[in-house]
Amino acid sequence: MLKVGVFGVGHLGKFHLNNWKEIEQAELVGFFDPGEENAKGVIDQYQLTRFDDAEKLMNECDVIDIVAPTTAHFELSKMAITKGKHVFVEKPLANTMEEAKELVQLAQEANIKFQIGHVERFNPAFLALDGYAIHPMFIEVHRLAQFNPRGTDVSVILDLMIHDIDIILSLVKSNVKSISANGVAVMSDTPDIANVRIEFDNGCVANLTSSRISMKKMRKMRLFQKDAYIGIDFLAKKTEIIKLNTPEDKNVFTFDIETNNGKKTIAIANPVIEDGNAIKKELQAFSNAIINNTNTPVTVLDGYRAMDVAHQILDKIGDRHAI
Repeated sequence: MLKVGVFGVGHLGKFHLNNWKEIEQAELVGFFDPGEENAKGVIDQYQLTRFDDAEKLMNECDVIDIVAPTTAHFELSKMAITKGKHVFVEKPLANTMEEAKELVQLAQEANIKFQIGHVERFNPAFLALDGYAIHPMFIEVHRLAQFNPRGTDVSVILDLMIHDIDIILSLVKSNVKSISANGVAVMSDTPDIANVRIEFDNGCVANLTSSRISMKKMRKMRLFQKDAYIGIDFLAKKTEIIKLNTPEDKNVFTFDIETNNGKKTIAIANPVIEDGNAIKKELQAFSNAIINNTNTPVTVLDGYRAMDVAHQILDKIGDRHAI
């Protein structure tokens, strides 16, 4: 049984508490949160022990789940690693690239499991693509949210766009060649809306738009590759694949079109989307990696790479608030 301590029980931290309670291999030991209001609510709702000292809670646990503000990620992660604890930390990995680099080194030298909370990797719409050959050459992304003061301590790049940066880096097996970006701070002190173009060495181009001042929510990614289009709606949890039909295609809707090269058969497939709680799936996957001594699905190096691209974007925009 894995003994788990949760560090930070704000809005997202409570979701983590709920899901840890449903994971059979896990036992919640307690939580650490300096906020009196958050702490009182968790004690009343979960009857869970509150620790006033972070180190004391770590000493009682095998697994450290860090859902605290980004500014606290480094110190808590470093303390946990030096104690030989397994670490799950919410994105972004750290507050600065220097901190992130040190955590990568410490985690790689230690005999522990370290996973970053890039939860969209576990979205059922994205998981439905498992088994499909994904080789995108053009990517279009829109991630729009309504304004919420919570989370505005960092820019929209580190708050929202980093989800899509991580997904793109996991799909495009090539180094980043160049980045161009524009962003504007409208409601807060850091960029609230941004548009980014990332070019890769293999020729792939990704255009990303993220906003936290929109009238409606949207979380869509469109992938274009040779003979195929793939649409992922992370919000509605729907996936669509449109491609030239091949003999092995089954259970798809097909129709013919005339082109300059003759008649082509188009196949439209809607992969089966399995119901699932993405946060529970990522925490379960983390637990399985510890128990089975396998690699975590989102490694500390994955977290570093996503942060590195995000900070290059911030440099382009000229924002220094999160650096």
